[in-house]
Amino acid sequence: MAKVASQDLGSQPIGKILIKQAVPASIGILVMSLNILVDTIFVGHWIGSTAIAAINVVLPVSFFIAALGMAIGIGGSSIISRALGSNNPVKALKTFGNQITLTLFLTITLAVVGLIYQDAIILSFGGKGAIFEPAKVYYTIVLYGVPFLALSMMGNTVIRAEGKPKFAMYAMMIPSVSNLILDYIFINVLDLGMEGAAWATSISYIICFIFILWFFLSKNSELKINASHFGLNRSIVSEIGSLGFVTLARQAVVSVTYLFMNNILFDLGGETSVTAYAIVGRMLMFAMFPVLGITQGFLPIAGFNYGAENYDRVRQSINTAIKYAAILSTCIFIVLMVFPEAITRMFTTDLDVIEQTPSDMRWVFAATPIIAIQLIGAAYFQSIGKAIPALLLTLTRQGFFFIPLILILPKFYGELGVWISFPISDVLSTIVTAYFLNREIKTNLITQPM
Repeated sequence: MAKVASQDLGSQPIGKILIKQAVPASIGILVMSLNILVDTIFVGHWIGSTAIAAINVVLPVSFFIAALGMAIGIGGSSIISRALGSNNPVKALKTFGNQITLTLFLTITLAVVGLIYQDAIILSFGGKGAIFEPAKVYYTIVLYGVPFLALSMMGNTVIRAEGKPKFAMYAMMIPSVSNLILDYIFINVLDLGMEGAAWATSISYIICFIFILWFFLSKNSELKINASHFGLNRSIVSEIGSLGFVTLARQAVVSVTYLFMNNILFDLGGETSVTAYAIVGRMLMFAMFPVLGITQGFLPIAGFNYGAENYDRVRQSINTAIKYAAILSTCIFIVLMVFPEAITRMFTTDLDVIEQTPSDMRWVFAATPIIAIQLIGAAYFQSIGKAIPALLLTLTRQGFFFIPLILILPKFYGELGVWISFPISDVLSTIVTAYFLNREIKTNLITQPM
């Protein structure tokens, strides 16, 4: 039955299989995003607004280490999808074994290094003034659980590559729900403050890992590996690395963006501006869940059909994914333009933060309706194994446009320059992605008429 599920990627109608893949992915991302959202609300109301800023300082560091797992997962899953599509299960199994070995070694090493140099890292990411101490408490405990998160993120992408989106959804929902329950117990009932928030997060990562381990050991998975698959294969590692580097580079740029944003905003507006950015950042994670779900659902479909040389279905999947994502992103845009103050009040009672955040939020989401092209375009190149264009398009928004803009525009427009950098970079990166995606379709996916 598992094998039939993976073959569905190449046989079912594109709209139907995209929804089948995207809805569970969207629900999983929604629950995970709600977890981050509610976690921030709990921290803001039960500990204080400074605690929100403290978590915002820690997130890019812990997420970068965990993103190694996602990078290895997405890079390897692209190989697995194409291997299953071309009926090569041996390569799929070897790839999965190599993913596990790489994730374990790299994430544990980085977590240890991160703990050794924790003070310097926290300060460099904007953990200054009253933010430093709560950030340090949270950082130390969360890093213990990060390797489990990395393994979970890696395994989740492989589950989806097998054509099992519901189990991938469960893998995202379980730690999110457990984290909220533990947040209530540790913060509100036991009054453990930042330590409670951190332990709730780390324990939820471990619970997620246990579920994913069960999936691969059970009959639900068709990837039954043995000890021989863990030995690193140079060609597979190279392909995982080249494709996974796209995801890692994206998260690295996200982490660098947090570094610049936290420091620039602290200098321009102090803790209030850093807290405003933290709230807007949570909304970026939460509000975009359906669009990200479409993107996640699109990846295995494009990869499988490209591996099967069914280019007509690849083109259909691109067009359908962009259409669905554009409709959803427009709905998100309308909600955030209309209710930014009500959204801000969910996080805090700090009047200074409530006064500042709504206008910032409107600027950040101003170009949301058009970002579907950028997200799907970059994901397409990654799904078919074209690492260089995938990397360049992934870095276009934040690396090539956003970071230079936030370094330049505040010199002329102050803090406003930071916020208007968001829509400008969205528009520019979408134009670039649309050009390269259109060229790719016309030159490499025209063997069959639409």
